[in-house]
Amino acid sequence: MGKANCTMVTEFVLLGLSDVPELRLILSLLFLLIYGVTVLANLGMTALIQVSTRLHTPMYFFLSHLSFIDFCYSSVIMPKMLANILNNDKNISLVACRIQFFLFCTCVISEIFLLAVMAYDRFVAICHPLLYMVLMSRKLQIELVSVCYLCASVCSLSHLCLAVGVQSYKSNVINHFFCDLPPLLGLACSDVTVNKLMLFIVATFNEIFTIVIILTSYSFILITILRMHSAEGRRKAFSTCASHLTAITVFHGTILSIYYRSNSDSSGDSNKVATVFYTVVIPMLNPLIYSLRNKDVKEALRKVVSSKV
Repeated sequence: MGKANCTMVTEFVLLGLSDVPELRLILSLLFLLIYGVTVLANLGMTALIQVSTRLHTPMYFFLSHLSFIDFCYSSVIMPKMLANILNNDKNISLVACRIQFFLFCTCVISEIFLLAVMAYDRFVAICHPLLYMVLMSRKLQIELVSVCYLCASVCSLSHLCLAVGVQSYKSNVINHFFCDLPPLLGLACSDVTVNKLMLFIVATFNEIFTIVIILTSYSFILITILRMHSAEGRRKAFSTCASHLTAITVFHGTILSIYYRSNSDSSGDSNKVATVFYTVVIPMLNPLIYSLRNKDVKEALRKVVSSKV
């Protein structure tokens, strides 16, 4: 691509999910419903954990932050996505595009690390139940969550700084519904080898590091569960772990299919569909997977509701 075809960009055009007029109403209603449920479920879960003393345990402390993160990164994506569908407002400024990517990247990486922390929390709870509250002290809880946010912010900032160095683009049309980094790099006129290398290194390190923590934690958990004499104890432990592992598999599997798919266009329609799943659907499902089917949460909610009546 010659330099003559490169231009300075002040705003981008997001193509969105579909240009079919007949689908606009269906998509807008569907995503509006999903976003409404996501906001209510995640903010409701966060508030319930804060007000209910029954839920003031390490596990629910981490769950409250997971709900907060899900709310945040869904809110970074969904409002603009809905505006794109409802008002056909496909333009987004360069500054807003970069801010959206930074916030989105921060939230996603925070969740990646937080899922690993939650696996470690389950390891301590199941393998060392008598020392659980001592080992998982309030100070350690805050430190672990702070590290999640800090690592995510540093990783996102490194990507953002490199992205700011890209001054011109082949086109201002992004075949996506939000400003993700791979589609942006695909439009860059300048050499983005360092950007892509940094993206690969950071994504690979984060995935390998967190997956090792998760697999190690659950290996010890499985050994401990198999040694339990109580069938009820094994059932309860398996139930808790199954929900967590399901969410981890779906979340990590979707991300890996996007960023490590070989011989495919990173801005293709198949990637957009996969991205919808972990940016729109998973934030709605997480409260259901982790909390809303939990007896402690149901009991806490029942007490809160009865106290207000």
